[in-house]
Amino acid sequence: MDFNNRKLIVGVGSALVDILASEDDAFLEAAGAAKGGMTLVDAEEIERLIQLTTGDNQVVSGGSACNTAVGVGSLGGHARFVGKRGKDELGDLFEKDLVACGVDPALFLSDDPTGRVLSVVTPDAQRTMFTYLGAAAAMDPSEITPESFRDAAIVHVEGYLLFNRDLMNAVLRAAREAGARISLDLASFNVVEESMDLLDAIVADYIDILIANEDEALAYTGEKDETKALKRLSRDAEVAVLKTGPRGSMIAGGGEVVAIKAMGDGNALDTTGAGDLWAAGFLYGLVNGLGFEQSGAIGSCCGFEVCQLVGAKIADDGWKRIKETFVIA
Repeated sequence: MDFNNRKLIVGVGSALVDILASEDDAFLEAAGAAKGGMTLVDAEEIERLIQLTTGDNQVVSGGSACNTAVGVGSLGGHARFVGKRGKDELGDLFEKDLVACGVDPALFLSDDPTGRVLSVVTPDAQRTMFTYLGAAAAMDPSEITPESFRDAAIVHVEGYLLFNRDLMNAVLRAAREAGARISLDLASFNVVEESMDLLDAIVADYIDILIANEDEALAYTGEKDETKALKRLSRDAEVAVLKTGPRGSMIAGGGEVVAIKAMGDGNALDTTGAGDLWAAGFLYGLVNGLGFEQSGAIGSCCGFEVCQLVGAKIADDGWKRIKETFVIA
């Protein structure tokens, strides 16, 4: 892919603080949530759910596109995140965390509280999310301009923006006007199911890189067969990615299909952020001139490392291993 010598990757999405809780399946049953999905809740409901958690919860910056931007910055790449935070302590924590990870924080301010996500990790390492958008939902389409994406090689958009159609369309138009390629992560099967009409309208016109896991691909294509699903994903996008968890991933583009092996033995402590960090490694490789095989391998390594601990952050020794493996300065 031609990026006109640009290296900047801009993530755009919800500025959220992750609250990480380890619970059993009974917690999800009581909450009435489908395992592996994402449910939007209001401020009262998320506080109620947090009070029901039983352990010591971790609190870190999060949000899908934010996790990807943090991954790019941690690899030593050029990264920016566009989102909206509240004027509160959680918002301060969020912004400071971005800066510490080498990410340029292009954040709008809101009088609403900073958004937060209760990410429930069950013993099988699956994560189920309850999201209160807060200030993130106040991001207005009029605030998004091509300047937000100045010098970007890739604008990486989280699928959760599909719930705000006007905002999604504003982001896509501004990114294209800024001369950037656009990457879309489909985010969650229930997001896809509720947004099919909009996806049909935007993928062919705007999306250059389309990323999905098995559940999302099934919801989008209706195909259980992985080869057929990948072919359908790549119909309108220049590059399509199908992530198959512990079995690796497949990348289609330019008339070729590349299979990427997963790292490790498939064991995971927590899958939170695995797809986001996979995208970070993959997109970092692309903008640095690497082919699908090596870019996908970096993504696989990032996805593996983040699964070895709770939360969507890779520890310093994990980043060191990744950089040593791929000779990243």
